[in-house]
Amino acid sequence: MILIPVKNLSNAKQRLASVLDQSSRTELARAMLLDVLETLRSCSDCPEIGLVTSDPFAMELARSFHCEVISDDACRSETDAIEMATRLCEQRGIKSTLVIPGDIPLITVSALGQILSNAPREGTVLVPSADKRGTNAAFRSPAGLFPLRFGNDSFVPHLAAAQATGKPCAVLSLPGIALDVDTPSDLHQLAVAPGDTRAQRLARQWNFDELPVAANG
Repeated sequence: MILIPVKNLSNAKQRLASVLDQSSRTELARAMLLDVLETLRSCSDCPEIGLVTSDPFAMELARSFHCEVISDDACRSETDAIEMATRLCEQRGIKSTLVIPGDIPLITVSALGQILSNAPREGTVLVPSADKRGTNAAFRSPAGLFPLRFGNDSFVPHLAAAQATGKPCAVLSLPGIALDVDTPSDLHQLAVAPGDTRAQRLARQWNFDELPVAANG
């Protein structure tokens, strides 16, 4: 099962507050989530998808894409949300999970296919963020093989935890998944990258000459 944690989008992307007002940040977060779901739904072999959220927009979007809503009533953190959803998967007998964020608008069917084709029967696939600090995709089989702990420096701990299980662990470099949009420099990279996603079209409307990319990237 693919798990996508989505926090309250009305307060999304606070690290972009120096360059975008909250209305624009929410619009961007919604566009990115749409891009992710559209890509996943265009994949013929895509596993079942669950949005772990309590955000009204995300819940409605999940239903329109025929995804499951896993209600995150506590709304504490991405880590807590995925831990709760993982327990639910285990209770249902779901054997593997793939956790991806909702803010990787350049994800492609090909990149998703590479993760799934490299997924071991028992073990892990990890995809680091562009700066090699964060984790932008984490496949685990069994679903609760080891706990995921998200944050700006999650990749190295995740890799160590995966290797400590003694089961196969593949690390993939996938540019379309590596770019998550948190800072003004990320926003600039999104705008200039090849492609024409909703989030890219939105980002290209903004004047990057006025964005303090160097100070906030």
